[in-house]
Amino acid sequence: MTTTPSLIGSSDMSMRQMVQLSGLSEHALRFYEKVGLVGPIARDASSGHRHYDEGDAIQIVTIACLRATGMSIDEMRRYFELNEIGLPAAAEQIELFEQHKASVRQQITRLEHQLEYLDGKVAYWRALERGDQVQAKAIGTRNLEKALEINNEIKQENA
Repeated sequence: MTTTPSLIGSSDMSMRQMVQLSGLSEHALRFYEKVGLVGPIARDASSGHRHYDEGDAIQIVTIACLRATGMSIDEMRRYFELNEIGLPAAAEQIELFEQHKASVRQQITRLEHQLEYLDGKVAYWRALERGDQVQAKAIGTRNLEKALEINNEIKQENA
């Protein structure tokens, strides 16, 4: 029988070890404990220092992975709720990730529009630098339209 080595390494880890393992800051670890995504974390009776077990570590590494995708706290909570249910919640897990993918795609589109705007600003100033007032004015008009479009996208996202 083949065993897969644990990425966790130890079943009793300090805060510093957990920071190194997860890539999250001490502040982030405390925050995720405070909002209930992990924990409560066991503490040393005399020093009060946190001691993370393997289950804590798995949860925290999963949080780090979800955070890396830009997932919100509420989405992470939902993920863990569904994860507790297991396979019967697979369709809901898929939907959660599909919705998050759509949100990320929307953010990418907005970022692409922001880059287009910035390209326009560079072109505007290059035209001015060349002394081409006509081209600068045309670019400025297009950039204003792009900025209004971006602001409308942001309003729709926040509505």
